[in-house]
Amino acid sequence: MERIKLDILGLAEVRCTVACSLKLGSETLIFSGGHTHERGVGILFDVTTAKSLGSWCPISVTVVAAKLVAKPLNLGIIQEYAPTSDSEGLEVEKFYEEIEKAKGYLKSQDIIIVMGHFNTDVGDERVEDVVGPSGIEAVNERGSRLIEWCQINEYTITNTWYRNHSRRQWT
Repeated sequence: MERIKLDILGLAEVRCTVACSLKLGSETLIFSGGHTHERGVGILFDVTTAKSLGSWCPISVTVVAAKLVAKPLNLGIIQEYAPTSDSEGLEVEKFYEEIEKAKGYLKSQDIIIVMGHFNTDVGDERVEDVVGPSGIEAVNERGSRLIEWCQINEYTITNTWYRNHSRRQWT
C-alpha cells in the first residue's frame, strides 16, 4: 500500500488527558488534552516541517496553536474542534474567545491558518470572499456566527471554494 504524504495534519478527538509533544517515528505530534478522554486536538508534523516548529501553546482542550518559522513570513496554525450542536451558546462564545487567545499567541504579521471542525453549516451561496459556491447544506445559526467571525477577521472558509467529491449527508 502506498503511504500518503502529509506535511501537516490537524487532528480532532485526540482524547488525551495531558498537553504534550510526542515523537511518533519520524513525525512530531503536539496536542492539547483535558481532564477526561474526550475531545482534544492535535497537529501532526512530518520530519521536515517539525524542524520549523518554533513553539506551540495548548490554549484549551479544543484549541492548540503552533508557530512555524518560515521565510519571508512565519506561519501560525490554530487547530480547533468547536462545540457540537448539543452545546450551550455560552460554550460556543467561550470557544471563540479561545480562538482569539490563540491568535494573540501568534503575531499579527504571521500567516495564520485556522483549521479543524467548526461543527457548522455555512451554505452553498457565495458570501463576499468568505463563503464560496461549493459548500453543503443550508446555513445554520452556528454557520452564521462563523461567517460573521470570518468577515471580521478577514478569513476565508476555503473548503467552500472548490468542488469536492460528493459528501455523505448524515441524518
